[in-house]
Amino acid sequence: MRGNTTATYGSVTKSFHWLIALLVITMIPLGIYANDLPYDTGEALSYKAQMFTVHKTLGLVIFWVALARIGWALSQPKPALLNADKRLEATLAEIVHWTLYAALVLVPLTGWIHHAATTGFAPIWWPFGQGLPFVPKDDGVAHTFASLHIVFERVLAVSILLHVAGALKHHFIDKDVTLKRMTPGITVPDHIPAQHRSVAPILGAVGAYLLALVIGLSLGLFATPEGAAPATPRLEAVQSDWSVQDGTLAITVRQLGSDVQGSFADWTAAIDFSEEPDADGRHGSVEVQIAVGSLTLGSVTAQAMGADFLDASAHDTAVFKADILADLDTYIAKGTLTLKGIASPVELPFSLNIDGDTATMQGQTRLNRTSFNVGESYPDESSLGFDVAVEVALTATRN
Repeated sequence: MRGNTTATYGSVTKSFHWLIALLVITMIPLGIYANDLPYDTGEALSYKAQMFTVHKTLGLVIFWVALARIGWALSQPKPALLNADKRLEATLAEIVHWTLYAALVLVPLTGWIHHAATTGFAPIWWPFGQGLPFVPKDDGVAHTFASLHIVFERVLAVSILLHVAGALKHHFIDKDVTLKRMTPGITVPDHIPAQHRSVAPILGAVGAYLLALVIGLSLGLFATPEGAAPATPRLEAVQSDWSVQDGTLAITVRQLGSDVQGSFADWTAAIDFSEEPDADGRHGSVEVQIAVGSLTLGSVTAQAMGADFLDASAHDTAVFKADILADLDTYIAKGTLTLKGIASPVELPFSLNIDGDTATMQGQTRLNRTSFNVGESYPDESSLGFDVAVEVALTATRN
């Protein structure tokens, strides 16, 4: 394996260059193709996920190869610019090179962080975990890095076009050996002009990224997305013997073999409860109203709002009405859940601890999505599981 000289590129550098070029010209069209694929059936969703998995995996390969390429370049002599006597042109070429180097790291890195912050969909073919240290599962973090990924993708695309245009100019107009130096074999230039080194190209590359970010901001890429889900009505407070102080209503679905977790941000609970049962053995009753559109479900939130799933536009509220019964040392809320206009029996076992006028409860149950005609275009569990795990936890005070 041959290293660089001040006049030529070595075989290691050439191998890195053409390997990255091959990976990039494969990854970019694949990402565009995968993004445009439909996901209206189980088979379509599975295929779309596979294409995104390949795209993400290639992105990580580029990330590590680019780091190795940069490390190798820093350890080697830098071949001279053959247009160094044209100061402006040479500076612009160096700006493009620095911008391109940065993009080869930033594009896959922001995509990786977006993936790590998102729950579910299209795992990476990678021998370790899908997450990253210090990257939380958070929709806001995921959206920010998805936006950065888009901005840096554009920078990468423009940098590649300028890089190719510059190489072609050298070859066909200047008729020097700039392009030939990166092809197999040893090509030594006839003349090397005096070199001029400065930090201007690095500063220019930084400026290019700042400009790209400003353009991204002006286009609203970093704004909270609107229209992905129907507007969520804020549920009004309800009359209740117990007032919920805080709590969570979470669900977990199984998609393409991975758990996708989500939660409803807006729900109310009217609770009538007594430690002593009445003549029918009832300890009270509960009515929970849930704003369907307040659900966040990782990367598939918008899909979950669609007509084939929760149909939030037509059915914006789900209601669970149940009697509270004793169940040995615990309790069970036994009633019906109305979702998408369909009522189905549901039992929610829960533990309860009352300390004075403060009560804490935790409960879990499982629903079958087919009972509510959710995901009818996914008739089996190959893409979307039937079971939906529901977890409820709350703290309430007696009024």
